[in-house]
Amino acid sequence: MPTKTEGGHQAFPEGFDPLALDNQLCFPLYAASHAIVKSYGPYLTGLGLTYTQYIALMVLWEERTVSVGHLGDRLHLDSGTLTPLLKKLEAKGLVTRRRSREDERRLDVSITDQGMELRERAKGVPECIASRLGLTPQEAVEIRRLLDKIMVSLDARG
Repeated sequence: MPTKTEGGHQAFPEGFDPLALDNQLCFPLYAASHAIVKSYGPYLTGLGLTYTQYIALMVLWEERTVSVGHLGDRLHLDSGTLTPLLKKLEAKGLVTRRRSREDERRLDVSITDQGMELRERAKGVPECIASRLGLTPQEAVEIRRLLDKIMVSLDARG
């Protein structure tokens, strides 16, 4: 039976190897994330998008115009990653980037009509991916709930 450590966390049970790969939570999350993102490839190639471009467009399909900072917060990406991504989307005619009228320091990104048209072509992607996961809708909701809990907990701790 686990005992409590000084910090109040449970100690590992007798014989448990905390450094064994099979005992890590991070590794199956990492491997599953990699496999899921890879599974998007065939669907997104037909749309001319990378996975990161796709998720950026998902935010813009919802919100139409956002600041680069807000987009980075939503996607957990820094501006060094977002800037080249947004330049490529702009070159494709899917988004525009402009300085905010309210605050000249802020850069806003807006979806174009062409970008909104791409949304129609992308509508089937989530269903295709869901069918490949082998999860019931209830299992998918529960995994999402637990992953959100992990992200909130880690964000709160810095």
